[in-house]
Amino acid sequence: MKAALVATAFLWTLSAQAGPIEDALAKSGCIACHSKEQKMMGPSFKEIAAKYKGQDAVAKVMDKVRKGGSGNFGAIPMAPNPPDKISDKDLKAVVEMILKS
Repeated sequence: MKAALVATAFLWTLSAQAGPIEDALAKSGCIACHSKEQKMMGPSFKEIAAKYKGQDAVAKVMDKVRKGGSGNFGAIPMAPNPPDKISDKDLKAVVEMILKS
C-alpha cells in the first residue's frame, strides 16, 4: 500500500512537471516500480546513478532494461522492456536522466 501511495504521489508530480522524459517514464510503466528518491519494488533512480557513477554506462543500463533480470539490486526481477513498450530514443533519454540523478 505504501509503495502504491508513493507511486501515486510520483505520478502527480510528473503530471505537474510533464515533459518528454516524464511522459516516457509514465507511459512505459517505469514508475510503477521505481522512484527518484526511495526504493520501491525496484531501486530508486539515485541508487542506480550511484551504482554506475563515473562509468559510461548508458548502453549497459539500456541493455539491462531491455533484457530485464534480477540480482543487480536484489532478488526481485525486473521484466524485460521491449521497444514496443519504450522506444530506443525514449529509453536512452530516460537512462541518461537516471544516471544524472
